[in-house]
Amino acid sequence: MKTQNKNAETFFSNYEKRLNVALKGEKIDLDTTIASFADCFIESSPLGVICGKNDSKFKARMLKGYEFYKKIGIASMNILSKEITTLDGYHTMAKIYWRTNYEKEGKIGKIEFEVIYFLHYKDKKHAIFAYITGDEEKALKNHGLV
Repeated sequence: MKTQNKNAETFFSNYEKRLNVALKGEKIDLDTTIASFADCFIESSPLGVICGKNDSKFKARMLKGYEFYKKIGIASMNILSKEITTLDGYHTMAKIYWRTNYEKEGKIGKIEFEVIYFLHYKDKKHAIFAYITGDEEKALKNHGLV
């Protein structure tokens, strides 16, 4: 299970790197990012529960999401800390604390938040099958980004 936790650490470090490459407008390794998610997954937030499918529409939404973040001034998203818990030989829970750095109309700021991820672990690979977030839209509005 130590290997499982170490792999989860690496999984999120690589996820963070790919996210920041996309925010910088550099060449995106979208296929690897898409492969970070299970064939189907669940998002839960104050807005409700959404069931997603890892398909071509998801890939298109991911690209639109990166463009949206860049448009509103998001410059980077960095992991501040990780709390990784192995639940069993196939499942991991990770509480990831993020900092979003932004610059819009000369205003520089940051938004800190956490996301709880649930990952399936098979063949030494993790895949996100569920995640829980806070109210991103409210946070973006409070900081004048939308």
